Amino acid sequence: MKQFVKLPKLKPGDQVAVISPSAGLPGLFPWVQDLGLERLQAVFGLGFREYPTTRQMNAPLQDRARDITQAFSDPANKAVITSIGGDDQIKLLKHLDPQAFLDNPKPFFGYSDNTHLHNFLWDLGIPSYYGCSIMTQYAMQGGMHDFTIKYLKKALFEAGDMELTAPKEFNDEGLDWSDKANLTKPRKMEPNDGWNWDGKKDAEGILWGGCIESIIEEFTVGKYLPKDDDLSGTILFLESAEDIPDPWLVEYLLVGMGERGWFDKFQALLVGRPKAWEFDKQKTTEEKAAYRKEQRETVIKTVRGYNQQIPVVQNLDFGHTDPQVALPMGNMVRVDSLNQKISLTY
Repeated sequence: MKQFVKLPKLKPGDQVAVISPSAGLPGLFPWVQDLGLERLQAVFGLGFREYPTTRQMNAPLQDRARDITQAFSDPANKAVITSIGGDDQIKLLKHLDPQAFLDNPKPFFGYSDNTHLHNFLWDLGIPSYYGCSIMTQYAMQGGMHDFTIKYLKKALFEAGDMELTAPKEFNDEGLDWSDKANLTKPRKMEPNDGWNWDGKKDAEGILWGGCIESIIEEFTVGKYLPKDDDLSGTILFLESAEDIPDPWLVEYLLVGMGERGWFDKFQALLVGRPKAWEFDKQKTTEEKAAYRKEQRETVIKTVRGYNQQIPVVQNLDFGHTDPQVALPMGNMVRVDSLNQKISLTY
């Protein structure tokens, strides 16, 4: 099983670095970024330092790579938090010196396109936390979700195990950031119909995975995937983004993993609830339910073609819907199929 360094926890008053490794959307919507930073201070008691490209759209890759490296290298920063995701982060990895991160490991938070930085760190044996960016979870309109705060505080400040639970409601329909009045409006919430559990086997392993669209990109590039041997004894997690990918794309990724023999290495598969609504794809409640059902069925059909035993748990609360769990990548996860419980090690 791949070995990971143990990262220290933060304490109130610590400083964190805030960066935009992908899109510089804080430059277009500074009021959203500012709200998230206010919550970082008020809810969690943390100070922050923003880096030069954080609020710069289309910043050069080398400049963003410089900010990432400096954010990790500065001993005053006790963690690194992303402002938002994007769609080009894989292009900057070649500008990063792995030694700078090996010399300065620290907690990293983000999701979506930040899958690439998570997997860069994972390959170096540095754990990280998949989820919770400044403009999305911290700046959630109408207030942060208590569920998100609970798991985020665990990731930031506390070590040990924590049972994963399911909130009663979820959201995947956004509010327009260009209208400042929306910052005080709560988003539309829908009843959570719970987890979808398939398989009776118990499992435990080190967590690895990320955003489906980003991992497909890593497959096509072929440079940043984990070594096959490093995936032995791991638990895979996947979630899909606001692209709302057709089920065949999800199937293609899973087939790629299966043909590589990875489903002989994965001990379980955890799947986040797929986002089914976006401003340019405004599905009805019924259409969203049908989309989520089709993705779930595609996952089960494809995985069971390679492994009949591993537990597959879907409709979990990580990824592009809210509230959101900060998943501990590179740390242990335990899946209890008899009692249908999941435990995360922070």
